[in-house]
Amino acid sequence: MKIRQRLIRTMLHAAAAVSCLAVLAVFLFLLRFAAPLFSTEGLAKVMQWRWEPFGGHFGILPMIVGTVCLSISAMVVAAPLSLGIACFVNGMGPKRLARPVLGVVQFMTSIPTVVYGFVAVFLLVPFIRSAFAHGSGFSWLAAALMLSLLILPTMVLVLHSQFSQVEPEVRLTAAALGLSKAQAFVHLVLPLSRRGLLASAILGFGRAVGDTLIPLMLAGNAVKPPESVLDSIRTLTAHIALVVATDSSSGAYHSLFACGMILFLTTVAVNAGLRWVAGGNGRA
Repeated sequence: MKIRQRLIRTMLHAAAAVSCLAVLAVFLFLLRFAAPLFSTEGLAKVMQWRWEPFGGHFGILPMIVGTVCLSISAMVVAAPLSLGIACFVNGMGPKRLARPVLGVVQFMTSIPTVVYGFVAVFLLVPFIRSAFAHGSGFSWLAAALMLSLLILPTMVLVLHSQFSQVEPEVRLTAAALGLSKAQAFVHLVLPLSRRGLLASAILGFGRAVGDTLIPLMLAGNAVKPPESVLDSIRTLTAHIALVVATDSSSGAYHSLFACGMILFLTTVAVNAGLRWVAGGNGRA
C-alpha cells in the first residue's frame, strides 16, 4: 500500500511539474517575441488607436477596449442570472423543478462554443438587425448576450457548490431562530457565501476574456472603439485568430505577441484572484 501511495504521489508531482514547466515555457515564448515591443518605440507602435498594417500602424488599443467592454457587459448579464438560478435550485424554488433546472445547466457545459455561435448567427443576429434597424446585427450586443449564456453554467455551478456546503451548516441555526427557508437563505447562506460569489465572478470574467469563437463569430470584428452596443467590436482573442489566419511575417504578426502577453497576464491575475479567495480566513 505504501509503495502504491508513493507511486501515486510521484505521478501527481510529475504531472504538476510538467504543467508548471508548460506554463513557464508559454510565458518565456511570449516574452521572447514581445520583448522588442516593450521599448519606448515599440510601445508607441502598439499602444495606439490605429490598426492599419499596410500603413505601418499596429495599435491594439481598440481590441483592448473591445475585450474589456464585452467581458464586463457579459458579466453584467450573467452575474444576476447565475445568482438567481443558483438560489432557485438551492431551495428558493419548487423542489420538483430544482433538479431539472440544474440538469439543464450541467448539460449546457457540454455544448461546444461553436454551437452557441452558430445558433446565434441564424437566430440572434437577424433579430437584433430587424429589431434595431442598425447595422448588420453582428455587434457588441449579440456577442455579449451569447457570451453571457456561455459563462452562465460555470458561474451557476460554482455558486451551487458553495450554497450546498453552507446551507446544511446553518440549518439548525435558522430553525432555532424561526427563520423561513427564504429568510435563512438571504440572511445566513448568502452572507456566508461571499467567497463563492467572488470565485464565481472571477471565473466568469476569466472565461469571458479568454473566449475566442463567440466574439469572432458575432462581434463584427471592426477595429474601432464602440459608440453603442449595436456597433461592431474586435477582442484580443478574435484579433489574434484573424491576423494569424491571414499574415505570418509582417509587423502586424509580431504585434500579436503583445496581445498574447496581455491575455496571459490576465489569466495570471484571474488565478491569483482565485488563490486569494481560497486562502481567505473563513467563508467571508
